[in-house]
Amino acid sequence: MATRNWIPVRGAQGTHSRQAHADMPAGTYEREISKEGFFGPAAFLHHPRPPTGWTSFEGPLRPRAFDLARLNEPQASPWSAPVVLHNAATEIRFWKLAQPMPGLARNADGDQLLFVHQGAGDLFCDYGRIAFVAGDYLYLPRGTMWRLAPAEPCAILTIQATNSHFTLPDKGLLGPHAIFDPALLDTPVMDEAFCDHQAQDDETTVAIKKRGQVSTVTYPYNPLDAVGWHGELAPVRLNVSHIRPVVSHRYHLPPSAHTTFLADRFVVCTFAPRPFETDPGALKVPFFHNNDDYDEVLFYHAGDFFSRDGIDAGMMTFHPSGFTHGPHPKALKNMLSQPKPATDEYAVMIDTRDPLEVGEAAGAVENTAYVDSWKAR
Repeated sequence: MATRNWIPVRGAQGTHSRQAHADMPAGTYEREISKEGFFGPAAFLHHPRPPTGWTSFEGPLRPRAFDLARLNEPQASPWSAPVVLHNAATEIRFWKLAQPMPGLARNADGDQLLFVHQGAGDLFCDYGRIAFVAGDYLYLPRGTMWRLAPAEPCAILTIQATNSHFTLPDKGLLGPHAIFDPALLDTPVMDEAFCDHQAQDDETTVAIKKRGQVSTVTYPYNPLDAVGWHGELAPVRLNVSHIRPVVSHRYHLPPSAHTTFLADRFVVCTFAPRPFETDPGALKVPFFHNNDDYDEVLFYHAGDFFSRDGIDAGMMTFHPSGFTHGPHPKALKNMLSQPKPATDEYAVMIDTRDPLEVGEAAGAVENTAYVDSWKAR
């Protein structure tokens, strides 16, 4: 991307703070308007009332919430799992799997990221075996053949980088070992369990997804029959418990500080437990902001979701770009003082540069009252 020559502005009017997200004028609520998510120029406006104090919100731009836990029917193939949200750059599904996959899957549309919300078991693939548990990210390079063999029923959020790749963010001044050390990225092993899987040399089908359509290839044997591999491309596993968030006791960092994976047109971030800010003037809840350049998706995995009211594990919120949002009234009461020392939530955030469409299955499990959850109580 070419360097942008942003229109140069350095201005200030009226009653305002000098530092973003801290030392706000008494009795005001800060709202950020910014370019390119949190990476471009920004303005910070101060309001006497919360910027989400609407009495009604009609139309397709309204914030939405889906209880994905209610999508109860297990599917043997990831390509049969219901599509929750999608656009040309990504496809997000919620997949429940109760039994070992009868065949193999292969994504020819792009890299695949599996986030294990519930369950445990083994992933068998071209490269060997990886055991997985709840909270694991499983990255599968485009073209990998794989199957899951759950030891218990699983619920999995799947994220596709359509015609693209997942990479790691540039950690800049923090250095390469901050947030998580690359040494924590476990790769498959060709161990005894994998060899036992290879010994099941029966007729095997491979469901290959390309351009959203599935082709089935049948082999008279198990095609996961590689006897070795080497190189710098392979599936990896990373658990959310291994993520050590960047924190500042004097400044509420933007969500971009929690980026875990990048694709060409979206990012995947992980919110993990962290200490609250302790500086008396620092904001201690997410700041109000106009998400004008990115659609924002949050999948709630575990814990106490301190900035949202009425949200449980297994739910997903969707805020289309174009309106102001921020913490719910209950969280806003703790804007400058929190009753406990740290957060205890785990959540996956997906911010997309292009508008997302809502899948039919998601609409069937929507909480239509979510838009009213910002109303003062």
